[in-house]
Amino acid sequence: MAVFVCARCDAVLTAPVSEVALPAHAHHSFGHDMLPPLMEPGTYAVDPEPHGPPWKPWSEIGEDEAAARGVFARARRFHSLPCGASGAVAVAPGDTRAMVLIPERCDGYCLGLDGRDGPNLACARCGRPVATRVDDCSLWQVVWLAPDAVRRLPVEGPADRILDWETLAQERRSTPPVEQLGYWNPQWEAAVGVALAHVLVASGGAPLAVPGGLLADTFGRALDALLPKGPPAKRLALAGPGLPGTDADIVLVPLHPQTGQAWQPRPPSVGVPLAAGVWMHLAFPQEQVPPIPVTGGLPDGFLRDDPLPLRPQWLFRADARVLLGTLARLPAVREPWLRGIFDRVDGQGYARPF
Repeated sequence: MAVFVCARCDAVLTAPVSEVALPAHAHHSFGHDMLPPLMEPGTYAVDPEPHGPPWKPWSEIGEDEAAARGVFARARRFHSLPCGASGAVAVAPGDTRAMVLIPERCDGYCLGLDGRDGPNLACARCGRPVATRVDDCSLWQVVWLAPDAVRRLPVEGPADRILDWETLAQERRSTPPVEQLGYWNPQWEAAVGVALAHVLVASGGAPLAVPGGLLADTFGRALDALLPKGPPAKRLALAGPGLPGTDADIVLVPLHPQTGQAWQPRPPSVGVPLAAGVWMHLAFPQEQVPPIPVTGGLPDGFLRDDPLPLRPQWLFRADARVLLGTLARLPAVREPWLRGIFDRVDGQGYARPF
């Protein structure tokens, strides 16, 4: 366990928190509603990429500078690059302590704060800007601690226990793909967008065979649209703890929810990391269990239809911004065949090719 304190005056700025992997949807926006917190209570995650302002327009950035910042392609919908410090720390808003808003930095797009002006929270003791609260509509609610304004201090408390893969497979903590009213879970749209970029790279531009079911619904349609037509040259499958072995060329493997490390497949399969909650549901689909009376049981042949199983209202689409943002940070995007896919997705706008 740890707390974060002000680097100037040592005021404690958070409740005790444990480190977990940064969620795939950390910088994903969705709809025009108020979204829940990005982080679970009592947790924090570190963003390894540059984060937040100052923002540098693409017109001032050449290919060499962009590559030095880890960006190898420019999407037309991305107008600038974040040039803030890397290592920002994400915590749930409810886990913050001893911070006050900076009124002149509390701008937003619609219903809340979007962090466009930089740190908007100051240490209540010394007044130093230390964090940025984000809670506008379409954005996951989070407080980003500025890495140069805070320090991490260990505290007494329960030791962080890193669960092994076998335990995680037994617990099967999955993220449901469909929400109420038939909306696809936006966490799935972001997680599949990240993994889809890596699957494209691993494919080498060759057609892929994808098993039927939910895997085909979430990955198969996009791959069919983006890769060339023809007999599949490679196969995509799931691999990981609790599953039988596979000799598929490309395998989707889980990311450890605490460490962020990917489960390692057996060679020669190429592993593509996928958010653990999404992977768990694909690997171990959760069957809907009909309600059972507290006493007695259901008569033979009787099946309740309340509540009805959740079904999506439309076909699944991975988030295009997440897909493009992930591809842009992979050096392979400079290869002509993959850059062609990048430009196709970028040019379609909301009419995505999948």
